[in-house]
Amino acid sequence: MRTTRTLQPAVSILGLTLTLAALLATSTATAAERFVSIATGGTAGIYYPLGGALGKLWTDGIEGVQATAEVTGASVENTRLVVSDEAQVAIGTGNVVYEAYNGTGRFEPRGKQPILAIAALYPNAIQIATLEGADIEGLSDLKGKRVSVGAPGSGTEAMNKDVFEAAGITYDDFASAARLSYAETTAAMKDGNLDAGSLSVGLGASALVDLASTRDMRLVCMTDAEIDAVTEAFPFYSAFKIPGGTYTGVEADCPTIQVANHLFVKADADPDLVYQMTKILFENQPKLAQTSAAAAVVSPEYAMASTAVPLHPGALRYYEEIGIEVPEALRGAGD
Repeated sequence: MRTTRTLQPAVSILGLTLTLAALLATSTATAAERFVSIATGGTAGIYYPLGGALGKLWTDGIEGVQATAEVTGASVENTRLVVSDEAQVAIGTGNVVYEAYNGTGRFEPRGKQPILAIAALYPNAIQIATLEGADIEGLSDLKGKRVSVGAPGSGTEAMNKDVFEAAGITYDDFASAARLSYAETTAAMKDGNLDAGSLSVGLGASALVDLASTRDMRLVCMTDAEIDAVTEAFPFYSAFKIPGGTYTGVEADCPTIQVANHLFVKADADPDLVYQMTKILFENQPKLAQTSAAAAVVSPEYAMASTAVPLHPGALRYYEEIGIEVPEALRGAGD
């Protein structure tokens, strides 16, 4: 009897110890899990599905990481989200990223923003869509029309402002300048509430594919003089042609301009984590290309040729590891 009485408390204490150990292990594992919010854009563009694909790759490939794409207002808002630590990674157009890093343009009142690049991913082209019968052949024909210029805080809106002003057109020249997302823009065009929508987006964006599939969509192209005016005023833009056949019913190439979309982080982001994200990004490029045709150009070579701001040290480590030549301008993170 004495043995039994002595053993019962011992068993109880052992059980309690094991339970506490299990709870502590669970608590430690939970605490070790790192949540990575990826600031993207609207659901009808390319940023969001691409961010979702990256999130899955990073979650599956980096121990302890849970990465999730978030719907946002895109480039300008994404910069704010990263700087304020509300997001850990973001996608944004090169013009916005360049101005944020340098504290110029729309970021001049706030000064230089502490962001660094992982990579330039793929080009965004200005794609100005209209419908048959709208009597819009060129940029000048947009005057007096109802035009969507992009959601507030988006790279589309920022890029449109640059493009139209360089071409001698202001928003005041339009009958109305609607600030709508990709999906809202094409929906309003279908309903007859807009004459045109200017989207800064990768080729094959779902909003434009849908519009071209359900309506007689046309693209408004830029002249050589208009392209020269834009590229001379803004060094982060360059000439581009939307290949004929990209959209149903649009068979001819359409001259326009492009800017590289960037994947970027806050300057103080964990170098080891950024290294792993960069490595997984490029090693899984074929999977990204299955998500969007725009990702077909994702490569270290494109990144080195098109990145507009210095690289984060974690990303730089990856590029040096694979032996690609890194321009000196992209090594300036420690300056």
